[in-house]
Amino acid sequence: MLSPLGLLLLGAAVAAFFWAVRSGQFDDLETPAWRILLDDDRNPPP
Repeated sequence: MLSPLGLLLLGAAVAAFFWAVRSGQFDDLETPAWRILLDDDRNPPP
């Protein structure tokens, strides 16, 4: 019973990965990491 369940979960994980690739989730991996470091607050809190 565990082998078919494991294969089913593996298939779901592979399908989710290909869906993420097709929808553009991995297009730009650099910008989100740099955006938080380059955040420029022009108006500092009083």
